[in-house]
Amino acid sequence: MILVIIVFFSLILLGMPVAYVMGIAGLIGLLQIGGEQFVAMAPRRMFAGLDLFPFLAMPFFILAGEIMNRSGITRRLVELADVLVGFLRGGMAHSNMVASVLFAGITGAATADAAAFGNTLVPAMVQKGYTRSFACAVTAAGSIIGPTIPPSTLMVIYGSIMGVSIAGLFAAGILPGLLIALICMAVIAIFGKRWNLPKGGERPSFKRLWEALRVNVLALVMPVLILGCILGGFTTPTEAAAIAVAFALFVGVGVYRTITWHDLYGMLARTALITGVVFLIIACASILGWWMTFEKIPQAIAAAFLAVTSDPNGIIAMILALLILVGLFMDINAALLILAPVLGPLTASIGMDPVHAGIMIVLALNISLMTPPVGACLFVLSSVTGERMEAIARDLLPFIAAELAILLLIAFWPKLTLFIPHLLGF
Repeated sequence: MILVIIVFFSLILLGMPVAYVMGIAGLIGLLQIGGEQFVAMAPRRMFAGLDLFPFLAMPFFILAGEIMNRSGITRRLVELADVLVGFLRGGMAHSNMVASVLFAGITGAATADAAAFGNTLVPAMVQKGYTRSFACAVTAAGSIIGPTIPPSTLMVIYGSIMGVSIAGLFAAGILPGLLIALICMAVIAIFGKRWNLPKGGERPSFKRLWEALRVNVLALVMPVLILGCILGGFTTPTEAAAIAVAFALFVGVGVYRTITWHDLYGMLARTALITGVVFLIIACASILGWWMTFEKIPQAIAAAFLAVTSDPNGIIAMILALLILVGLFMDINAALLILAPVLGPLTASIGMDPVHAGIMIVLALNISLMTPPVGACLFVLSSVTGERMEAIARDLLPFIAAELAILLLIAFWPKLTLFIPHLLGF
């Protein structure tokens, strides 16, 4: 066991891709416990780890996001958000948050949000008088709304490997995502004068507001369509994802006419690339996960937690600390695949609802997307805008503190988290 742990962290520190790290560490573990006969099991474990029907939803959601982004939806959503809240002090920062909420229902990916707004909103905010580091910080803070408000690939992964209702997780993610947006907007409003944020323009007239809604109605239909189909029980998440692709193609090709066949080839290639990376991580994590189960590591970790305290709140606090710590140094997909089988049974042993536990775990890992040194959204924004990661991280501190407060609220107030799922019968 010690050798596997040493190899795992050594390869991580050397910068090896996380999928290979988990695969190599898992193979060494299999070799230790059963020699070549157990190593021969690795290919079967990899395919077994991917042989789950809900995983089909991921490439569909990724492709739908690619199509909607290429069709100009990002620009339209930003324009709508600006009409709604752009008149406030720090109006473009508020617009960034609202646009992140609207964009979340289309892509469900934090890095897609960060890349799209890093190319569009950040330069526009700088032109209006915001510092580039602050504009990047606001974008990073809003980007984690993407994988919190459904559809969310992290929720699909968690629900698939843990046997938890994906529709229930989607329903539970709505309120936390909205709360994150509201508390970040509160931070912008409270510190607006201190940070000397630019004042907004005039309040929009009813005519302008109506025109903005009318022009962007198709952009708003997609998240309603996805959630309505899933939460209404009309389709599975996989079927809803396929419907989202069909709708996105209809909008991009038939209505906006901004997508060509050549564009479609590029989007399919990017979807295959992103899906391949995620699926390779899942497949390799299956080897490591089987080894951990054989060695009864989840039970050992649960026993260690319970030895410290038997109080459910104390255990939840330790789980959150572990998730935040791991998220600082590891890709969140890998962290989820490694920790979910460990923490899922532990949360069940203290009486947590599986949907509540899933949202808590996903949200904690989402926050790590904007924390150095391995925050994916920080890397994306730094590469897109040219701003230094240290400067972005410094301006992010108030937003990180606010979002951690929401995480604690979600973790320790189950009725709030489960309000919408229970309302919908999950």
